[in-house]
Amino acid sequence: MSPDRKSALLGLLGALGAGILWGVHRFGSPHAILIVMNNPCITAVRRAGCLTAVCLAASCLFDGYRLNAAEKQRTAPPGKHHFDKTISREVLENYLSRSITMEGLLNGRGDLDDNIRMLKSIGAKFIGRSLCLWGGEANLLRHLERVKQQLPQVHAADPDMILQACIFEIVTTQVEQVPVPDWAFVALGQPVEKRSFRYADMLYPDGRFKDHWRSGQSVPDVSRPETKLWFYFLAASFIDLGIEAIHFGQTELMNGNDRPLDHYSQVLTLIRSYAAQHARRHMVLCDSHVPSGGLVREGQLLMDFHSFPLRIMEVPDRPQEAMLKVGFSDGIYGRSKGGRTFSGWTCEHLPYLVEIDNWGVSDRPGQAKVGGIWIWGYDEITWFAHQSQEYRNEWLRYAWDWVRRTDPNGHLQMPGSRTLRSPVGGPRWYYANIPSPAVPEGFGQEGTIRAIWAADSAR
Repeated sequence: MSPDRKSALLGLLGALGAGILWGVHRFGSPHAILIVMNNPCITAVRRAGCLTAVCLAASCLFDGYRLNAAEKQRTAPPGKHHFDKTISREVLENYLSRSITMEGLLNGRGDLDDNIRMLKSIGAKFIGRSLCLWGGEANLLRHLERVKQQLPQVHAADPDMILQACIFEIVTTQVEQVPVPDWAFVALGQPVEKRSFRYADMLYPDGRFKDHWRSGQSVPDVSRPETKLWFYFLAASFIDLGIEAIHFGQTELMNGNDRPLDHYSQVLTLIRSYAAQHARRHMVLCDSHVPSGGLVREGQLLMDFHSFPLRIMEVPDRPQEAMLKVGFSDGIYGRSKGGRTFSGWTCEHLPYLVEIDNWGVSDRPGQAKVGGIWIWGYDEITWFAHQSQEYRNEWLRYAWDWVRRTDPNGHLQMPGSRTLRSPVGGPRWYYANIPSPAVPEGFGQEGTIRAIWAADSAR
Protein backbone atom coordinates (compact mmCIF):
# COMPACT_ATOMS: atom_id res chain seq x y z
CA MET A 1 0.00 0.00 0.00
CA SER A 2 1.39 3.40 -0.99
CA PRO A 3 2.27 5.94 1.75
CA ASP A 4 -0.45 8.29 0.53
CA ARG A 5 -3.10 5.58 0.59
CA LYS A 6 -1.96 4.40 4.05
CA SER A 7 -2.14 7.96 5.38
CA ALA A 8 -5.64 8.42 3.99
CA LEU A 9 -6.76 5.13 5.50
CA LEU A 10 -5.42 6.05 8.95
CA GLY A 11 -7.23 9.35 8.74
CA LEU A 12 -10.48 7.59 7.91
CA LEU A 13 -10.02 5.13 10.76
CA GLY A 14 -9.42 8.03 13.14
CA ALA A 15 -12.61 9.68 11.95
CA LEU A 16 -14.40 6.35 12.35
CA GLY A 17 -13.23 6.01 15.93
CA ALA A 18 -14.30 9.51 16.82
CA GLY A 19 -17.63 8.94 15.11
CA ILE A 20 -18.29 5.72 17.00
CA LEU A 21 -17.47 7.31 20.34
CA TRP A 22 -19.75 10.23 19.53
CA GLY A 23 -22.48 7.86 18.40
CA VAL A 24 -22.25 5.73 21.54
CA HIS A 25 -22.35 8.88 23.68
CA ARG A 26 -25.31 10.24 21.70
CA PHE A 27 -27.34 7.08 21.30
CA GLY A 28 -26.05 4.97 24.17
CA SER A 29 -25.94 1.68 22.23
CA PRO A 30 -24.08 -0.32 19.53
CA HIS A 31 -26.49 1.20 17.00
CA ALA A 32 -23.86 3.91 16.76
CA ILE A 33 -21.69 1.54 14.72
CA LEU A 34 -24.45 1.10 12.15
CA ILE A 35 -24.94 4.85 11.94
CA VAL A 36 -21.24 5.47 11.35
CA MET A 37 -20.93 2.56 8.92
CA ASN A 38 -23.38 4.33 6.63
CA ASN A 39 -21.15 7.42 6.52
CA PRO A 40 -19.88 8.21 2.97
CA CYS A 41 -16.30 8.10 4.23
CA ILE A 42 -16.73 4.48 5.33
CA THR A 43 -18.14 3.63 1.93
CA ALA A 44 -14.89 4.84 0.43
CA VAL A 45 -12.90 2.60 2.77
CA ARG A 46 -15.07 -0.37 1.84
CA ARG A 47 -14.39 0.32 -1.82
CA ALA A 48 -10.70 0.43 -1.02
CA GLY A 49 -10.98 -3.16 0.24
CA CYS A 50 -10.28 -2.36 3.86
CA LEU A 51 -13.67 -3.21 5.42
CA THR A 52 -12.08 -5.81 7.67
CA ALA A 53 -9.78 -3.22 9.16
CA VAL A 54 -12.69 -0.83 9.64
CA CYS A 55 -14.77 -3.42 11.46
CA LEU A 56 -11.88 -4.48 13.68
CA ALA A 57 -11.15 -0.87 14.56
CA ALA A 58 -14.81 -0.19 15.28
CA SER A 59 -15.09 -3.32 17.40
CA CYS A 60 -11.99 -2.52 19.42
CA LEU A 61 -13.01 1.08 19.96
CA PHE A 62 -16.54 0.14 21.03
CA ASP A 63 -15.35 -2.68 23.30
CA GLY A 64 -12.94 -0.29 24.95
CA TYR A 65 -15.70 2.25 25.53
CA ARG A 66 -18.01 -0.45 26.87
CA LEU A 67 -15.36 -1.73 29.27
CA ASN A 68 -14.65 1.78 30.51
CA ALA A 69 -18.37 2.40 31.04
CA ALA A 70 -18.76 -0.90 32.88
CA GLU A 71 -15.78 -0.07 35.07
CA LYS A 72 -17.27 3.32 35.88
CA GLN A 73 -20.57 1.65 36.73
CA ARG A 74 -18.82 -0.78 39.09
CA THR A 75 -16.88 1.92 40.86
CA ALA A 76 -19.70 4.49 41.04
CA PRO A 77 -20.90 5.06 44.60
CA PRO A 78 -24.23 3.36 45.39
CA GLY A 79 -27.31 5.54 45.56
CA LYS A 80 -28.62 6.80 48.88
CA HIS A 81 -31.50 4.30 48.63
CA HIS A 82 -29.56 1.34 47.23
CA PHE A 83 -29.53 -1.98 49.08
CA ASP A 84 -29.46 -5.64 48.18
CA LYS A 85 -29.52 -8.65 50.57
CA THR A 86 -28.47 -6.38 53.44
CA ILE A 87 -28.87 -2.69 54.21
CA SER A 88 -26.34 -0.26 55.66
CA ARG A 89 -27.26 1.97 58.56
CA GLU A 90 -26.88 5.03 56.33
CA VAL A 91 -29.31 3.75 53.71
CA LEU A 92 -31.74 2.54 56.38
CA GLU A 93 -31.82 5.98 57.95
CA ASN A 94 -32.21 7.60 54.54
CA TYR A 95 -35.44 5.64 54.29
CA LEU A 96 -36.61 6.23 57.86
CA SER A 97 -36.04 9.97 57.48
CA ARG A 98 -38.53 9.98 54.58
CA SER A 99 -41.11 7.72 56.18
CA ILE A 100 -44.86 8.32 56.09
CA THR A 101 -47.78 6.28 57.40
CA MET A 102 -50.18 5.44 54.56
CA GLU A 103 -52.51 3.02 56.30
CA GLY A 104 -54.48 1.01 53.77
CA LEU A 105 -52.90 2.55 50.66
CA LEU A 106 -53.04 -0.84 48.93
CA ASN A 107 -56.25 -2.12 50.47
CA GLY A 108 -58.75 0.45 49.34
CA ARG A 109 -58.21 3.50 51.55
CA GLY A 110 -58.29 6.80 49.74
CA ASP A 111 -57.77 7.68 46.09
CA LEU A 112 -54.78 5.65 44.88
CA ASP A 113 -53.84 7.99 42.05
CA ASP A 114 -53.87 11.08 44.27
CA ASN A 115 -51.99 9.24 47.02
CA ILE A 116 -49.27 8.26 44.55
CA ARG A 117 -49.15 11.86 43.33
CA MET A 118 -48.72 13.12 46.88
CA LEU A 119 -46.03 10.55 47.78
CA LYS A 120 -44.04 11.39 44.66
CA SER A 121 -44.46 15.13 45.23
CA ILE A 122 -43.25 15.17 48.83
CA GLY A 123 -40.37 12.73 48.25
CA ALA A 124 -41.60 9.86 50.44
CA LYS A 125 -39.46 6.71 50.38
CA PHE A 126 -40.75 4.45 53.18
CA ILE A 127 -44.51 3.90 52.95
CA GLY A 128 -45.66 2.55 56.32
CA ARG A 129 -48.72 0.31 56.78
CA SER A 130 -49.54 0.41 53.07
CA LEU A 131 -51.15 -3.03 53.41
CA CYS A 132 -52.86 -2.84 56.78
CA LEU A 133 -55.38 -5.59 57.63
CA TRP A 134 -56.70 -5.85 61.20
CA GLY A 135 -58.49 -9.20 61.39
CA GLY A 136 -61.03 -9.79 58.62
CA GLU A 137 -59.03 -12.74 57.30
CA ALA A 138 -61.97 -13.96 55.21
CA ASN A 139 -61.18 -11.12 52.80
CA LEU A 140 -57.40 -11.68 52.84
CA LEU A 141 -57.06 -13.35 49.43
CA ARG A 142 -59.23 -10.68 47.80
CA HIS A 143 -57.01 -7.98 49.30
CA LEU A 144 -53.88 -9.74 48.07
CA GLU A 145 -55.29 -9.78 44.55
CA ARG A 146 -55.95 -6.03 44.78
CA VAL A 147 -52.34 -5.44 45.91
CA LYS A 148 -51.10 -7.47 42.96
CA GLN A 149 -52.81 -4.99 40.64
CA GLN A 150 -52.01 -1.77 42.51
CA LEU A 151 -48.51 -2.11 43.94
CA PRO A 152 -46.81 -1.94 40.51
CA GLN A 153 -48.41 1.50 40.03
CA VAL A 154 -46.56 2.78 43.08
CA HIS A 155 -43.23 1.36 41.96
CA ALA A 156 -43.78 2.80 38.49
CA ALA A 157 -43.86 6.25 40.13
CA ASP A 158 -40.72 5.55 42.17
CA PRO A 159 -39.03 2.11 42.16
CA ASP A 160 -36.99 3.05 45.24
CA MET A 161 -40.07 3.24 47.47
CA ILE A 162 -40.38 0.57 50.16
CA LEU A 163 -43.95 -0.50 50.85
CA GLN A 164 -44.76 -1.99 54.25
CA ALA A 165 -47.38 -4.58 55.20
CA CYS A 166 -48.50 -5.54 58.71
CA ILE A 167 -48.80 -8.77 60.69
CA PHE A 168 -50.65 -7.62 63.78
CA GLU A 169 -51.26 -8.99 67.27
CA ILE A 170 -54.67 -10.36 66.28
CA VAL A 171 -56.18 -13.51 64.81
CA THR A 172 -59.89 -14.15 64.45
CA THR A 173 -62.06 -17.16 63.75
CA GLN A 174 -62.02 -16.08 60.09
CA VAL A 175 -58.56 -17.61 59.64
CA GLU A 176 -60.43 -20.89 59.33
CA GLN A 177 -61.60 -19.70 55.90
CA VAL A 178 -58.02 -19.43 54.59
CA PRO A 179 -56.49 -22.63 53.15
CA VAL A 180 -52.91 -23.51 54.11
CA PRO A 181 -50.73 -23.84 50.98
CA ASP A 182 -48.44 -26.85 50.70
CA TRP A 183 -45.30 -24.69 50.58
CA ALA A 184 -46.03 -23.24 54.01
CA PHE A 185 -46.20 -26.71 55.57
CA VAL A 186 -42.94 -27.67 53.86
CA ALA A 187 -41.11 -24.54 55.07
CA LEU A 188 -42.15 -25.16 58.68
CA GLY A 189 -41.29 -28.87 58.49
CA GLN A 190 -44.91 -29.90 59.05
CA PRO A 191 -46.76 -32.70 57.25
CA VAL A 192 -48.59 -31.49 54.16
CA GLU A 193 -52.36 -31.83 54.41
CA LYS A 194 -55.47 -30.32 52.88
CA ARG A 195 -56.93 -27.98 55.48
CA SER A 196 -57.42 -24.38 56.51
CA PHE A 197 -55.68 -22.53 59.34
CA ARG A 198 -56.85 -23.41 62.86
CA TYR A 199 -57.78 -20.47 65.06
CA ALA A 200 -57.77 -22.38 68.37
CA ASP A 201 -54.27 -23.72 67.73
CA MET A 202 -52.85 -20.17 67.53
CA LEU A 203 -54.01 -19.06 70.98
CA TYR A 204 -52.30 -19.18 74.39
CA PRO A 205 -53.07 -22.62 75.88
CA ASP A 206 -53.76 -21.06 79.31
CA GLY A 207 -56.42 -18.74 77.88
CA ARG A 208 -54.44 -15.52 78.10
CA PHE A 209 -55.65 -12.80 75.72
CA LYS A 210 -58.48 -14.99 74.41
CA ASP A 211 -61.23 -12.70 73.05
CA HIS A 212 -58.90 -9.83 73.99
CA TRP A 213 -60.17 -7.57 71.23
CA ARG A 214 -63.73 -8.91 71.21
CA SER A 215 -65.40 -12.31 70.96
CA GLY A 216 -63.58 -14.51 68.45
CA GLN A 217 -60.67 -12.05 68.18
CA SER A 218 -57.59 -12.96 70.20
CA VAL A 219 -53.88 -12.34 70.60
CA PRO A 220 -51.86 -15.22 69.08
CA ASP A 221 -49.03 -17.03 70.87
CA VAL A 222 -45.88 -17.04 68.71
CA SER A 223 -44.62 -20.24 70.35
CA ARG A 224 -47.49 -22.22 68.78
CA PRO A 225 -46.59 -24.02 65.52
CA GLU A 226 -49.87 -22.88 63.96
CA THR A 227 -49.06 -19.23 64.68
CA LYS A 228 -45.64 -19.56 63.06
CA LEU A 229 -47.29 -21.24 60.08
CA TRP A 230 -49.71 -18.29 59.80
CA PHE A 231 -46.99 -15.63 60.14
CA TYR A 232 -44.80 -17.32 57.53
CA PHE A 233 -47.71 -17.69 55.10
CA LEU A 234 -48.61 -14.00 55.43
CA ALA A 235 -45.03 -12.75 55.12
CA ALA A 236 -44.20 -14.90 52.09
CA SER A 237 -47.45 -13.87 50.39
CA PHE A 238 -46.61 -10.20 50.97
CA ILE A 239 -43.06 -10.60 49.68
CA ASP A 240 -44.33 -12.27 46.50
CA LEU A 241 -46.34 -9.12 45.78
CA GLY A 242 -43.33 -6.79 46.07
CA ILE A 243 -43.66 -5.80 49.73
CA GLU A 244 -40.22 -5.07 51.24
CA ALA A 245 -41.05 -4.31 54.89
CA ILE A 246 -43.26 -5.95 57.51
CA HIS A 247 -44.47 -4.41 60.76
CA PHE A 248 -45.10 -7.12 63.36
CA GLY A 249 -47.29 -5.05 65.67
CA GLN A 250 -47.09 -5.53 69.44
CA THR A 251 -44.64 -8.42 69.44
CA GLU A 252 -44.35 -8.31 73.22
CA LEU A 253 -48.01 -9.27 73.59
CA MET A 254 -47.37 -12.40 71.56
CA ASN A 255 -44.20 -13.78 73.19
CA GLY A 256 -45.50 -14.60 76.66
CA ASN A 257 -44.27 -18.16 76.12
CA ASP A 258 -41.17 -17.10 74.22
CA ARG A 259 -39.12 -14.96 76.59
CA PRO A 260 -35.79 -16.32 75.23
CA LEU A 261 -37.10 -15.34 71.76
CA ASP A 262 -36.31 -18.72 70.23
CA HIS A 263 -39.63 -18.95 68.41
CA TYR A 264 -39.55 -15.40 67.08
CA SER A 265 -35.99 -16.01 65.93
CA GLN A 266 -37.07 -19.16 64.10
CA VAL A 267 -39.98 -17.62 62.21
CA LEU A 268 -38.08 -14.43 61.35
CA THR A 269 -35.16 -16.50 60.04
CA LEU A 270 -37.56 -18.42 57.80
CA ILE A 271 -39.15 -15.20 56.54
CA ARG A 272 -35.77 -13.62 55.82
CA SER A 273 -34.59 -16.74 54.02
CA TYR A 274 -37.66 -16.54 51.80
CA ALA A 275 -37.00 -12.86 51.16
CA ALA A 276 -33.39 -13.61 50.18
CA GLN A 277 -34.74 -15.70 47.31
CA HIS A 278 -37.91 -13.86 46.34
CA ALA A 279 -37.90 -10.21 47.50
CA ARG A 280 -37.30 -7.34 45.05
CA ARG A 281 -33.95 -6.54 46.66
CA HIS A 282 -33.46 -9.88 48.39
CA MET A 283 -34.37 -8.77 51.90
CA VAL A 284 -37.35 -7.69 53.96
CA LEU A 285 -37.13 -5.02 56.67
CA CYS A 286 -38.75 -6.13 59.93
CA ASP A 287 -39.91 -3.91 62.77
CA SER A 288 -42.39 -3.92 65.65
CA HIS A 289 -43.62 -1.83 68.56
CA VAL A 290 -41.20 -2.46 71.43
CA PRO A 291 -42.18 -0.99 74.82
CA SER A 292 -39.12 -2.74 76.33
CA GLY A 293 -36.84 -1.01 73.84
CA GLY A 294 -36.27 -3.97 71.53
CA LEU A 295 -36.02 -7.74 71.09
CA VAL A 296 -32.42 -8.92 71.47
CA ARG A 297 -31.40 -12.58 71.53
CA GLU A 298 -27.79 -13.41 72.44
CA GLY A 299 -26.65 -10.01 71.21
CA GLN A 300 -28.60 -10.30 67.96
CA LEU A 301 -31.30 -7.72 67.24
CA LEU A 302 -34.38 -9.45 65.90
CA MET A 303 -35.71 -6.34 64.14
CA ASP A 304 -34.03 -4.21 61.48
CA PHE A 305 -35.38 -1.07 63.15
CA HIS A 306 -37.73 -0.32 66.03
CA SER A 307 -40.97 1.62 66.10
CA PHE A 308 -43.26 3.08 68.72
CA PRO A 309 -45.99 5.69 69.24
CA LEU A 310 -44.84 9.27 69.76
CA ARG A 311 -46.39 9.32 73.26
CA ILE A 312 -47.81 12.82 73.07
CA MET A 313 -48.47 14.56 76.39
CA GLU A 314 -51.33 17.04 76.73
CA VAL A 315 -50.76 20.48 78.27
CA PRO A 316 -53.83 20.76 80.55
CA ASP A 317 -53.70 24.52 81.16
CA ARG A 318 -53.49 25.30 77.41
CA PRO A 319 -56.65 23.96 75.73
CA GLN A 320 -56.01 21.24 73.14
CA GLU A 321 -52.25 21.84 73.10
CA ALA A 322 -49.78 19.00 73.52
CA MET A 323 -46.03 18.40 73.68
CA LEU A 324 -43.34 15.74 73.70
CA LYS A 325 -41.28 14.95 76.80
CA VAL A 326 -38.59 12.40 77.58
CA GLY A 327 -39.79 10.08 80.34
CA PHE A 328 -43.49 10.54 79.68
CA SER A 329 -45.24 7.17 79.83
CA ASP A 330 -43.19 4.46 78.07
CA GLY A 331 -41.77 6.63 75.28
CA ILE A 332 -38.83 5.04 73.48
CA TYR A 333 -36.56 8.11 73.42
CA GLY A 334 -33.05 7.10 74.51
CA ARG A 335 -34.19 3.50 75.14
CA SER A 336 -33.88 1.78 71.77
CA LYS A 337 -31.71 -1.29 72.42
CA GLY A 338 -28.61 -2.05 70.41
CA GLY A 339 -26.69 -5.10 69.28
CA ARG A 340 -25.80 -6.86 66.05
CA THR A 341 -28.22 -6.39 63.18
CA PHE A 342 -29.27 -8.90 60.54
CA SER A 343 -27.29 -6.82 58.03
CA GLY A 344 -24.11 -7.32 60.03
CA TRP A 345 -23.44 -3.92 61.59
CA THR A 346 -23.60 -3.21 65.29
CA CYS A 347 -25.00 -0.26 67.19
CA GLU A 348 -25.51 0.99 70.70
CA HIS A 349 -29.05 2.07 69.83
CA LEU A 350 -30.99 0.74 66.84
CA PRO A 351 -32.60 3.45 64.66
CA TYR A 352 -36.34 3.73 65.19
CA LEU A 353 -39.52 5.38 63.98
CA VAL A 354 -42.06 7.19 66.13
CA GLU A 355 -45.54 7.54 64.68
CA ILE A 356 -48.75 9.41 65.45
CA ASP A 357 -50.59 6.29 66.59
CA ASN A 358 -54.24 5.25 66.80
CA TRP A 359 -56.03 3.10 69.37
CA GLY A 360 -59.39 4.65 70.19
CA VAL A 361 -61.25 7.43 71.97
CA SER A 362 -62.03 7.76 75.69
CA ASP A 363 -65.42 8.28 77.29
CA ARG A 364 -64.52 11.97 77.70
CA PRO A 365 -63.36 13.16 74.26
CA GLY A 366 -61.99 16.69 74.21
CA GLN A 367 -61.42 16.84 77.96
CA ALA A 368 -58.14 17.12 79.84
CA LYS A 369 -56.80 14.80 82.55
CA VAL A 370 -58.57 11.66 81.39
CA GLY A 371 -55.37 9.86 82.39
CA GLY A 372 -53.04 7.30 80.87
CA ILE A 373 -51.87 8.05 77.36
CA TRP A 374 -54.98 9.92 76.23
CA ILE A 375 -54.43 13.38 74.74
CA TRP A 376 -57.45 15.51 75.56
CA GLY A 377 -59.47 12.31 75.63
CA TYR A 378 -58.30 11.10 72.19
CA ASP A 379 -55.67 8.84 70.74
CA GLU A 380 -52.77 10.57 68.99
CA ILE A 381 -53.99 10.80 65.41
CA THR A 382 -57.53 11.74 66.44
CA TRP A 383 -56.23 14.53 68.68
CA PHE A 384 -54.02 15.72 65.81
CA ALA A 385 -56.89 15.70 63.31
CA HIS A 386 -59.13 17.72 65.65
CA GLN A 387 -56.70 20.65 65.64
CA SER A 388 -56.77 23.59 63.25
CA GLN A 389 -54.76 23.26 60.05
CA GLU A 390 -52.42 25.99 61.25
CA TYR A 391 -51.70 24.17 64.53
CA ARG A 392 -51.31 20.80 62.79
CA ASN A 393 -48.66 22.30 60.52
CA GLU A 394 -46.93 24.05 63.40
CA TRP A 395 -47.01 20.90 65.52
CA LEU A 396 -45.49 18.72 62.78
CA ARG A 397 -42.56 21.12 62.48
CA TYR A 398 -42.17 21.12 66.27
CA ALA A 399 -42.31 17.30 66.53
CA TRP A 400 -39.79 16.80 63.70
CA ASP A 401 -37.29 19.16 65.31
CA TRP A 402 -37.88 17.82 68.83
CA VAL A 403 -37.23 14.18 67.85
CA ARG A 404 -34.09 15.12 65.92
CA ARG A 405 -32.69 17.16 68.81
CA THR A 406 -33.69 14.68 71.52
CA ASP A 407 -32.40 11.41 70.08
CA PRO A 408 -30.37 11.16 66.84
CA ASN A 409 -31.48 7.53 66.50
CA GLY A 410 -35.13 8.56 66.20
CA HIS A 411 -37.12 9.52 63.10
CA LEU A 412 -40.63 10.97 62.95
CA GLN A 413 -42.92 8.99 60.67
CA MET A 414 -45.17 11.58 59.04
CA PRO A 415 -48.96 11.08 59.10
CA GLY A 416 -50.32 10.47 55.61
CA SER A 417 -53.33 8.20 55.98
CA ARG A 418 -54.76 6.86 59.25
CA THR A 419 -58.02 5.76 60.81
CA LEU A 420 -59.86 8.14 63.16
CA ARG A 421 -61.94 6.79 66.02
CA SER A 422 -63.84 10.03 66.52
CA PRO A 423 -65.16 11.85 63.42
CA VAL A 424 -63.90 15.30 62.50
CA GLY A 425 -66.85 16.99 60.83
CA GLY A 426 -67.95 13.66 59.37
CA PRO A 427 -64.78 11.95 58.03
CA ARG A 428 -63.51 8.95 59.98
CA TRP A 429 -60.16 8.99 58.23
CA TYR A 430 -57.19 11.34 58.23
CA TYR A 431 -55.59 12.14 54.86
CA ALA A 432 -52.62 14.50 54.59
CA ASN A 433 -53.51 15.21 50.95
CA ILE A 434 -54.36 18.70 49.75
CA PRO A 435 -58.18 18.89 49.49
CA SER A 436 -59.32 18.27 45.93
CA PRO A 437 -62.18 16.59 44.04
CA ALA A 438 -60.20 13.34 44.37
CA VAL A 439 -59.74 13.76 48.14
CA PRO A 440 -62.32 16.28 49.38
CA GLU A 441 -61.63 15.25 53.00
CA GLY A 442 -57.91 16.02 52.76
CA PHE A 443 -56.49 17.70 55.87
CA GLY A 444 -53.82 19.50 53.85
CA GLN A 445 -50.48 18.64 55.50
CA GLU A 446 -48.64 17.48 52.37
CA GLY A 447 -47.14 20.92 51.72
CA THR A 448 -45.79 21.11 55.26
CA ILE A 449 -44.30 17.62 55.04
CA ARG A 450 -42.64 18.50 51.74
CA ALA A 451 -41.19 21.69 53.21
CA ILE A 452 -39.87 19.93 56.33
CA TRP A 453 -38.13 17.27 54.26
CA ALA A 454 -36.79 19.80 51.76
CA ALA A 455 -35.27 21.85 54.58
CA ASP A 456 -33.75 18.68 56.04
CA SER A 457 -32.21 17.78 52.69
CA ALA A 458 -30.76 21.27 52.40
CA ARG A 459 -29.10 20.91 55.80
